This record gives sequence, C-alpha cells and structure tokens, in this order.
Amino acid sequence: MTEGASTAGRKVPAQVPAAQVPPDARLVDVREAEEWAAGHAPSATHIPLGELGARYLEIPQDGPVYLICRSGSRSNRAANALCGAGWDALNVSDGMHGWAAAGRPMTNDSGRPPYVA
Repeated sequence: MTEGASTAGRKVPAQVPAAQVPPDARLVDVREAEEWAAGHAPSATHIPLGELGARYLEIPQDGPVYLICRSGSRSNRAANALCGAGWDALNVSDGMHGWAAAGRPMTNDSGRPPYVA
C-alpha cells in the first residue's frame, strides 16, 4: 500500500491494489450503471463518478473509504476529489479487473455469473 502524500499542501489518495483492500472496507464503486450491473463487490455502494458531486454526502467521513472503478483511473479522480474535501479516501489502483483477478467476491442481480464490463 502506498501511503497518501501531500502535493503542494494537498493530500493525495493512497493507491491500494484490490488484493489488499480489507474485507470490511467501505467501498464505493464509481462505474456506470451497466458496468455495475455486470458485476460488483457485494458490499460496495454504487455512486457513478458523474453523480459524485451531488451525492458525496452519502459517504461517511468517519473512516477510510476505498474508491473503485474498472481499472483505477476514474476512481483515482474520485479519491482525489474526496481527499481534497477532507475524506480519508484511497484508490483501488487496479480496479475491478484487479478485484476479479484476486478472486475477490463479485455479485450481480442478473442470475448470470458476474463479470467486469
């Protein structure tokens, strides 16, 4: 795990591979609805990146929050925004691709095997 650092006085999110996300972590998935529907972590909260600005208050500030997307890029943007606003936000650097590769649990509501879209 890479610790969060400061850049010009601004905290930047730590980068954490999916395999190292604690099982009880607060996880926010920022992918689009169709990506979420294909497969997601069972305990994740779904807040698409485009809705984060309107829904960020749904994310508690009382502990670390892990942001995840497909590959780590969108979630890094979300984690940066939340860090800048005072959250202890961490980016899942390899995203749902890393989550699936690590054999972490996935679910969906379709009844078909979950996958990363």
